[in-house]
Amino acid sequence: MTKKIATREAYGAALVELGRKNPGVVVLDADLSKSTKTHDFNKNFPERFFNVGIAEQNMMGTAAGLAAAGKIAFASTFAVFATGRVYDQIRNSIAYPRLNVKIGATHAGITVGEDGASHQAVEDIAMMRCLPNMTVFVPADAVETRAAVLAAAEIDGPVYLRLGRSGVPVLHDENNFTFEPGRAITMRQGQDAAIIACGIMVHAALEAAEVLAGRGISVQVLDMHTIKPLDVDAVVEAARATGAVVTAEEHTINGGLGGAVAEVLVENYPVPMRRVGVRDTFGESGKPRELLEKYGLTATDLVRAVQEVLQCKGK
Repeated sequence: MTKKIATREAYGAALVELGRKNPGVVVLDADLSKSTKTHDFNKNFPERFFNVGIAEQNMMGTAAGLAAAGKIAFASTFAVFATGRVYDQIRNSIAYPRLNVKIGATHAGITVGEDGASHQAVEDIAMMRCLPNMTVFVPADAVETRAAVLAAAEIDGPVYLRLGRSGVPVLHDENNFTFEPGRAITMRQGQDAAIIACGIMVHAALEAAEVLAGRGISVQVLDMHTIKPLDVDAVVEAARATGAVVTAEEHTINGGLGGAVAEVLVENYPVPMRRVGVRDTFGESGKPRELLEKYGLTATDLVRAVQEVLQCKGK
């Protein structure tokens, strides 16, 4: 059985590792450190940890101030609070002056589960992607999360790290893994269609590709861990090589990965395309697996989407 680790767990461990390497790293949290896993950093470096309480807007302003003073500030809370509640502070105090603040947003997407729509951020990628100067990472597993955190610390400017609550399969080999911001990772080669996925949907894409292989359909799978800057070359090459594209994200189909890929294709190499994601609706309370099934975010849904684009392609 494939080992499962929540990306928020990997985030907490990576912060401790980063803290040991770089004394300029500071971490802030809005009274959710046990859930965001920043409490591990607090245990190791209490003098560099700041719990601002339930005051997310203040947290972003404080993080901006620390960054302006030369620190690398990681500000953490749930994704729904890390974007919507603090958008003005991120836009004007962090993104506009291009300060070195890294936003560690955990509990993203509908797999937050029973907490329901009020806590399920399904629009956060779109909100962060449209901001100038913002880099957006959506790692697929624990190995990629660690690499993304370390890479974020090296980027001169704001970064949005989208992380999840539930355990997800480890897909990458930690002993043989290279993470390069803005460069997609080919998880599987294929010639009939391409699935471009991010976050938890990378595993679903690999499952779908395996099912389709049994039906004689060869599907390429790309792990698009960086939504901004998007790997335009990889998207265009996938379209050229296969002639059909499906995107997969635990996020609304409006403005996220699907929107970004569609923008690239319509300007560079139009091909039949389908977007698999939350379809312009809020989530609801339920078990993560039940919600993924209800909102069409399973391998079965990806298989169906590939079959649809192949029909449009004429196969």
